[in-house]
Amino acid sequence: MKRGGARLRLISLPSNEKRDEGASTPPFTTVDLFCGAGGITEGFRQAGYRCLYGNDCMREAIDTFSHNHPEAWADCRGVEGIDPSKVRKSLGLAKGAVDVLVGGPPCQGFSINAPERFLDDPRNKLFRDYVRFIREFEPKTFLFENVPGLLSIGDGKVYRQIVNEFASLGYYVSESILFAAHYGVPQERWRLILLGSRYSTVQPPAPAHHATGKANFRGGSTMTLRVSEIDRLLLSPFVSVGDAIGDLPRLQLGEGAEVVGYTSDSNNPYASRMRNPEGITFNHFAAKLSKQNSERMKHVKPGGSWRDIPTALLPAGMQRARKSDHTKRYGRLRKDGLSGTVMTKCDPHWGAVFLPDQDRSLTVREAARLQSFPDTYRFLGPRVSQYEQVGNAVPVLMAKAIAIQLAAHFEAHGIFPAMVPKALHG
Repeated sequence: MKRGGARLRLISLPSNEKRDEGASTPPFTTVDLFCGAGGITEGFRQAGYRCLYGNDCMREAIDTFSHNHPEAWADCRGVEGIDPSKVRKSLGLAKGAVDVLVGGPPCQGFSINAPERFLDDPRNKLFRDYVRFIREFEPKTFLFENVPGLLSIGDGKVYRQIVNEFASLGYYVSESILFAAHYGVPQERWRLILLGSRYSTVQPPAPAHHATGKANFRGGSTMTLRVSEIDRLLLSPFVSVGDAIGDLPRLQLGEGAEVVGYTSDSNNPYASRMRNPEGITFNHFAAKLSKQNSERMKHVKPGGSWRDIPTALLPAGMQRARKSDHTKRYGRLRKDGLSGTVMTKCDPHWGAVFLPDQDRSLTVREAARLQSFPDTYRFLGPRVSQYEQVGNAVPVLMAKAIAIQLAAHFEAHGIFPAMVPKALHG
């Protein structure tokens, strides 16, 4: 493994606030592969970084990315058909100029929830395209994220191949599984995070909030960050579902719009942080439910699930299920708890999507709040696509915590942001 040659020198890094106000120091830069709607890029932007290029093959996601990050080149193509050299030269960049290359391949082929998992699934080979970009750009650091299920594919062979390939390119690689709720995200969501650096090992960001969740997957006992009861006194409390969405306008089924105004004041720091100072937000429409689901929902108490529903009202397949199975299906969220993982479909058959105190399912905006997207962030495309974009995203505040950790890593090694030219692409 190549060892970085930079000497350790502690310096003062200009604050993100100063960068946002137009200080002369340029921001650190990123290139975002498999960018989706831009959760990682938004988190890094909030930490003071500038995204130069984002790529995804989903048209609606790229439209959303471009709308919210107009400064970046948004490229809607399959990554396997892109020449990284042409991208780098179009951006006017020398090798090694980019500070962080971020992203992760689509995770459907890796997920432990996938019905079938094959080593020859073409989606499981997209990491090689990520490696092609690293070879060409030679970024100072990288962030590779995915689902923890990647660890178990082929008894870990795929995962070890990925880590070994990164190490062979001269990067120190740290491996961890992060819990989104530790970083102020009101959600039980785990992500596998690989951080690579040419200088030294980058430690994952320490938890800032006290939250616990079941790490019932491979690596759950060795790669996760644990918090104790003593930490409860030192860390902020977790952000609850009620904190996250309680101030948004209440809706009946079929009410709402793509642009809505607030109807109440913020009632907690998280909501205040998320709200748009212009007094409006987007994508807040309450979809109608089928007659069967409306009836089922009435029987589910906060924190409950399909097990609260009379057997005769359940779908035929669920009537035969064991009470220990599918614990989140037809679930109702609790105001004082975390949400489950935000899914790509707002379908009660998939998970807990019923609100704690309203007889309806989550709007796109409420799902976005649970992913820590600010209310200024607008999702484009059909509503089905909007839910998919939100569910596929990396939580913004988790990404921001990683971005801040990388900035501290640069500071420790005396690495300053470099001036980069404006993109030359059309």
